[in-house]
Amino acid sequence: MSKMSIEWSPGALLNRCRVSGATMGTRYDVQFYAPLHTDLKTLAAELDAAVSAVDEQMSNWKTDSNLSRLNRTEAGCWVPVSANLAAVLARALEIGRETDNAFNIGIGGLVQAWGFGPASPLRADHGEAHNAAPLLPVGDLLEVDVQHCRARRRASVAFDLCGIAKGFGVDELARVLDRHRIGAWLVGIDGEMRARGRKPDGSAWAIAVEAPDYERRAIHSVIELGDAAVATSGDYRHWRNVGGARVSHTMDPRAGLPLGGEIASVTVIAPACMDADAYATALMVLGIEAGRDFARQHSLDAFFIVREGDTFRGIGTGCFLDS
Repeated sequence: MSKMSIEWSPGALLNRCRVSGATMGTRYDVQFYAPLHTDLKTLAAELDAAVSAVDEQMSNWKTDSNLSRLNRTEAGCWVPVSANLAAVLARALEIGRETDNAFNIGIGGLVQAWGFGPASPLRADHGEAHNAAPLLPVGDLLEVDVQHCRARRRASVAFDLCGIAKGFGVDELARVLDRHRIGAWLVGIDGEMRARGRKPDGSAWAIAVEAPDYERRAIHSVIELGDAAVATSGDYRHWRNVGGARVSHTMDPRAGLPLGGEIASVTVIAPACMDADAYATALMVLGIEAGRDFARQHSLDAFFIVREGDTFRGIGTGCFLDS
């Protein structure tokens, strides 16, 4: 159930509003300035329905989701999927090809094996039981027919949309607000956010980039966001202790193992949050040099935070060059 609070600014022509609720194992949050005549209850219900639909279609924690049904169906058989899921799968294929397999939604088996999936406690003998091997490119694992809203697995593989679905959910929130002609808003699901316009006083939406701290939440820096989306992928929120070492939830499809390395987080700004979400994950996997080269070649605004002992070093491209 959504929770909505409304604040009025004396003399203003717009209501300052906020809607929030549970989704995808976390919460979504929507802040916006609405004309006085706006039907806020209807708008709040549509926002909640939009993210709920994404969760129902794309979660592999829900056994009846479109994605879970696709993962259960025999390889080679077409499965009807929602138009939204077909679009997300197709974009995942494109980004997988662009990044040379650094982004690969076929990591579901790895996520499960390392204890980050639904009902999948990490086995004590995991290090011996798991044989690491590179994943095939996602184009060899999945076929999507967007026009007819269907998809099929080309191999016995489990798909996981954790690196793109939240971003798409943010985009869905944005589409609801745009349909209602709301001109100034900030929407987010966890660390994935998107903004439109400016506040009535002319100020931009301020977004905090988190410091990659394992123990506490702290701000590393602040960016101003307008008419764009931002997403961060990092190693510091979701991890497990395996044999005394931290193991990240981000998987490296090229190695068939949890991602290691010196990058603590990557923040990406892009027009769509779905893209920012996926590219942030891909740049984590690519590493500093290849990731920075890819960002430059594709005109991505990206900010890498690198661990150097007990301190951090920032490396940026695009608008982050002076960060």
